[in-house]
Amino acid sequence: MKILVIEDEKDLAEIIKEGLENQSFTVDLCFDGEDGLFMAENYAYDALILDIMLPVMDGLTLLEKLRVKKVTVPVLMLTARGTMTDKVKGLDTGADDYLVKPFEFPELISRLKAIIRRNRGVSSSVLSIDNLIIDMNSRSVKRNNNELKLSSKEYNILLHLALNRGRVISRASLAEHIYDIDFDLDSNIIDVYINYLRKKIDKGFNRKLIHTVRGEGYIMKEDQ
Repeated sequence: MKILVIEDEKDLAEIIKEGLENQSFTVDLCFDGEDGLFMAENYAYDALILDIMLPVMDGLTLLEKLRVKKVTVPVLMLTARGTMTDKVKGLDTGADDYLVKPFEFPELISRLKAIIRRNRGVSSSVLSIDNLIIDMNSRSVKRNNNELKLSSKEYNILLHLALNRGRVISRASLAEHIYDIDFDLDSNIIDVYINYLRKKIDKGFNRKLIHTVRGEGYIMKEDQ
């Protein structure tokens, strides 16, 4: 899953980025509200981590502009203020949750995953498709009760397909969710990873789960 962190405290932003990447997230950073607004409007993210106190444009104004433009990406707001007024303002503006600094990193991860699940209409941290089981908390994958060893990139592609079960996902969308904005979209690396996944997920099973839609991308569904 891909996260945009908009935080002007660069040391903190880098700490958050490193921690999220250790949890198999892909992360882009912005350090002011104007750049953050541009990134959030023009690139696909699974969630934003948004500080309230930002230079150029504050977090609440940024969030309000996103919601006016019908950008529905889930937002976890960070604030150094612990007052009820600030929390209410953030939620009323369109934030999905908030976290007061300083915070414990496991709580940030837990809240982030929760708002992503809610946004996708997923009530559980465990996804099942046919006899494939994906546990988003432990990042474990099993098929027919056999645990599958996936690389971080393979897992992220599989999770993105599974969260969008039944929808065709383009190669560009998959690339955007596992690489930063400097990735070469003309690369065939996504096809390579899909081939790896098929060997691990579908090989030996009559019911295939990962399908190619020619000229459009890939879809995860039970083979009929």
